[in-house]
Amino acid sequence: MEKIRKKQLAKLLSKLESFKKPKVHLEQYRTPGDVAAELLWIALNDGNITDKVIADLGAGTGIISIGASLLGARKVYALEIDEDALDIARKNAEKLNIENIIFLVQDISEFNKKVDTVIMNPPFGCQREHADRAFLEKAFEIARVVYSIHISKEEVRGFLRRFSEDRGFSPQIISSMQFEIPAIFFFHEKRLERIKVDLYRFSKLIKY
Repeated sequence: MEKIRKKQLAKLLSKLESFKKPKVHLEQYRTPGDVAAELLWIALNDGNITDKVIADLGAGTGIISIGASLLGARKVYALEIDEDALDIARKNAEKLNIENIIFLVQDISEFNKKVDTVIMNPPFGCQREHADRAFLEKAFEIARVVYSIHISKEEVRGFLRRFSEDRGFSPQIISSMQFEIPAIFFFHEKRLERIKVDLYRFSKLIKY
C-alpha cells in the first residue's frame, strides 16, 4: 500500500465496522479514528512500528491493529477475549487485504510472546475499577515500549506514574485529546459524550 498520511489513516480507521453488540462489562467503546491515528503516528515517528512486532491488547474490532499494519508493522498480534468483536476485526482486515495480523481469541494473561511494541486502548476502569491494570502489567512484561490511552484525570495520572515507575517504566503524556463515546449503553444520558483522554508512552528504564 502507498504511504499513508495521518488524516487519511484517521478517516480510514473511522470507517471500519464497529461493535454490533457491545458488552458493557468489557467497556467496549470504539476507539475514535483520530485518537487511534494520533497514537499510532507518534509511535511511528518514534521508530516503534515500521518492521516491528506489535501487540494490541484488547484489540476489539481491530482499529489499532489494522492501523499498525497499514503503517508498516512486520507482524501484529491482536488479542481479544470477545470472539464476536474479533470476527469483526478479521472482516475489517480482510476488506483491506491485510494479512500480517494474527488474531487471537485469548485472555491477555495467557499471552507470553515478547514483542517490540505494545499499542492499546485498554478499559478505562469505569465499570470495573482498575480494569486497566492487568493490561499494563502484561504490556510491561512483554515489551520495552508501550503506547496506551487513559482517562485524563489527576488521580489517574498520579496512579499511572506510580504504577509504571514501580515496574521500571518511565511514563510520558505525549498528547491529550477528546474521545467521543456515542450512546450505546442503557446508562448513557447524552447522545454523544466527549471525554478527555491522555495518550501515553511508557518506556523501559535502562539499568546501569
